[in-house]
Amino acid sequence: MELSEYRRHDATALAGLVASGDVTPAELLELARLRADKVDPALNAIVLRMDEAADSRAADPDSLTGPFAGVPFLIKDLAQEYRGYPTSFGSRSLSRHIASDHSVVVQRFLDAGLVIFGKTNTPEFGAKGVTEPEFWGPARNPWNTDHTPGGSSGGSGAAVAAGIVPAAGANDGGGSIRIPAACNGLIGLKPTRGLAPFGPVSGESMFGMAVQGVVSRSVRDAAALYDAIVGPTDGSVYPTPTPRTPFATQITTPPSRLRIGFSTSSAINPNPHPEAVAAVARTAQVLDDLGHHVEEVTPPYDDGALARDFLTIWFAVLATEVDETRTLTGATDRDFEADTLALAELGRSAGVVAAMTALNKVNDYVLSLSRFHQTHDLFLTPTLATPPLRIGATTTPPLLQGASRVISKVHAGNLLARTGILDDLIEQSLGWVPYTQLANLTGRPAISVPMHWTAEGLPLGVQFVGRLGADGDLLALAAQLEQAAPWAHRYSDISV
Repeated sequence: MELSEYRRHDATALAGLVASGDVTPAELLELARLRADKVDPALNAIVLRMDEAADSRAADPDSLTGPFAGVPFLIKDLAQEYRGYPTSFGSRSLSRHIASDHSVVVQRFLDAGLVIFGKTNTPEFGAKGVTEPEFWGPARNPWNTDHTPGGSSGGSGAAVAAGIVPAAGANDGGGSIRIPAACNGLIGLKPTRGLAPFGPVSGESMFGMAVQGVVSRSVRDAAALYDAIVGPTDGSVYPTPTPRTPFATQITTPPSRLRIGFSTSSAINPNPHPEAVAAVARTAQVLDDLGHHVEEVTPPYDDGALARDFLTIWFAVLATEVDETRTLTGATDRDFEADTLALAELGRSAGVVAAMTALNKVNDYVLSLSRFHQTHDLFLTPTLATPPLRIGATTTPPLLQGASRVISKVHAGNLLARTGILDDLIEQSLGWVPYTQLANLTGRPAISVPMHWTAEGLPLGVQFVGRLGADGDLLALAAQLEQAAPWAHRYSDISV
């Protein structure tokens, strides 16, 4: 098989070629590494190669079983632990901490027959919507390397869009599957809370707001990969119902006429980019042509208030992660980024009451979305309020980084909070991605679909949010859209 042919196939097709004996797992692995060697110096999508483990699996094809036996794969360097290798979470503080066991999702990737040969770039602790960690350096968008591939699964998104692998591991605590999918022209489903489990090192992440998953070029790959990883474990907090019909089967039947409400409105960003508005308008037209009822609606929630509650919870979680990392590894302030220390200090100084108050408000957003779904099946928005940002657009100036380190050291988070930094962070960090946090706080499934490319040739996806447990409905609609406006054949032709 030639490299050009390898890049044209999705994971399902590659698995079929392995099953028929037309190609071996070792040959596919070599092609994936050849593509990585060629383009990753420009992208910085892969931060850790795991060639020894991959060679061992590929050399014994009889031991590879499952629907994706022999297909090359990458996992995210955050909360996707692989036994015997470090999982850095994008941070110097954890870069030498070796995992003692596979995470549940990685074991399920392996059980599906995937050949994992590396880990992908992510911002420190997944804390940003761009992938620009100081320790590893920025990941870049293969459609235009001056721009971000998004975050926090940005390395995975870039690797898939560049044709290194047809799909890759990802996870999502505030948009971290959907943002890279939108930036790179991919499918990205944030599944229903608890459907794709964490563990065994940690239970539910971010109080269940963070979920495991994948990014892929084709809907059928997404469906089959989620079929492979969903389902509770013995360590699950509660049983999340696994779909009775596999997702791979559900996508073969087009959805019945849906009632879809759309909006581009945002209190955080009252003037979304015209390309974001155009993305929704084009999608609404395609949906209408397919026979669905589409209408503009008032957003069922206040995204400005939701953003404050989301960040309040996230800062508290980050403060805990920093403290736990210090205990685990003996890390000092020098081992963390200044932004991480400042945000953790904000969470620490706000205290338990602020975090619990924000958590209690989650029920308000759940009820608001529930009322919306009494009259509409899906809520459609842009995934991004702007095209993918330029690299460095959100970088904190050195002077402010220095001040952040001092404030963290003297535990002056209350002083920092009085400067109005939370409002600044909402505007700077979430202003270009104000639509994605809703699904995380409410536990609802949401999917980013690559329906639009800007005039400059950058992808800009749209998002659908569904009812609790409507993951299969979202994938089925995505499959219908994929047939009506094909995109799976599109991948970046970046060459170096």
